[in-house]
Amino acid sequence: MAGEEKPYRVYKSGRGQSKFPRFGRGQRPGSLGRPPRGPKPVREPRSTRRRILQAVGILVCLFVAWLAAWILASYFSFRDGVDAANKRLPASTKRYLTHQGGMLFDTSTTILLLGTDHADYAGRESSDRSDSIMLMRTDPGHDRIYYLSIPRDLYVEIPGRGQNRINAAYQFGGPNLAIRTVQAFTGLKINHVAIVDFNQFRKVIDEIGGVTIDVPKPIWSNKFDCPFDAQKCQTWNGWHFAKGPQHMSGERALIYSRIRENRLDPKDNDLTRATRQQQVIQAVSSHIASVGTFLDLPFMGGDLMKPLATDLSAGDFIELGWVKFRAGSNIHCRLGGDSQTINGQDILVPNEDNRAVISMFTGESAAQPPPPGSGTYAPGCEIGNTPFPG
Repeated sequence: MAGEEKPYRVYKSGRGQSKFPRFGRGQRPGSLGRPPRGPKPVREPRSTRRRILQAVGILVCLFVAWLAAWILASYFSFRDGVDAANKRLPASTKRYLTHQGGMLFDTSTTILLLGTDHADYAGRESSDRSDSIMLMRTDPGHDRIYYLSIPRDLYVEIPGRGQNRINAAYQFGGPNLAIRTVQAFTGLKINHVAIVDFNQFRKVIDEIGGVTIDVPKPIWSNKFDCPFDAQKCQTWNGWHFAKGPQHMSGERALIYSRIRENRLDPKDNDLTRATRQQQVIQAVSSHIASVGTFLDLPFMGGDLMKPLATDLSAGDFIELGWVKFRAGSNIHCRLGGDSQTINGQDILVPNEDNRAVISMFTGESAAQPPPPGSGTYAPGCEIGNTPFPG
């Protein structure tokens, strides 16, 4: 058997001679012998973009928190001012007002606005009378606001006092008798009342930095409220106002609202005086709603309400502001009459056209201006944002 051929063959492993790569340390299957990759770069825990977004988010949150705090502070300051204005109105006045039966922002509401002037000047006989009388009616269903100016010299029946100028009602019995007189003459129910003291208005205007008023025509007034001593007042010619927009201080705006006579236009009368008063009120209202006033509201919210005595609550004012914001058009109306002199007083005797104007004010008929040639004190209505007559 030793000389016989073995039935099998022994093959060498061929280690180190294979044409195919072997898997070794640092290699993975399928790498085909490529050198191993270097270490992966270490990523930063937060990318730059993420940090920027996070910073912006923090700033936004801080701004929202500041805005919320500022709004709350403004509201509380404003609410305190309104509460003080509520206390200035006689407690008995609410008995003469008609409950409106709904929220102000969705229910038609009629508000009586009375402007008084308690100036301390010699010979000022009307200091306790309502120099400006106006009704404002909201119409949220049609996004409109109606204004009805009532001339102070309108000769009407004052309950318990007989016939007299309508502005005497306030002097005889304060807001209570003024409400009763206006309701009896117009036949309209009054839901709220707001009394504006124009003498206090001067301080508010100075507080907000003055107001800009567009004077429709040049004015050279008669001599009243002379700002100088007695000697200089002898040669003083009166107040002058140029035509066009003018920035006025509180004193200047108050004088503008008091002008009864314009030597440059004999047609000026108490109706145009009421228009000037409405201009001042609207200018102050617009300024109060501005961004600049909002930033100062926590510090002056109470002062803005000092000229007012009213039954309107802070919530009512907010709802009224929303109604005014949504209003697409304003309708300005005025009552009127025929000029006469009774017992040495210049008065206006109401005529039948006033009833038609009241129907326009309530929305029962379309607004119509006074017919051409109907006179200086003719009743009528106009659509627009300018007080009537403009």
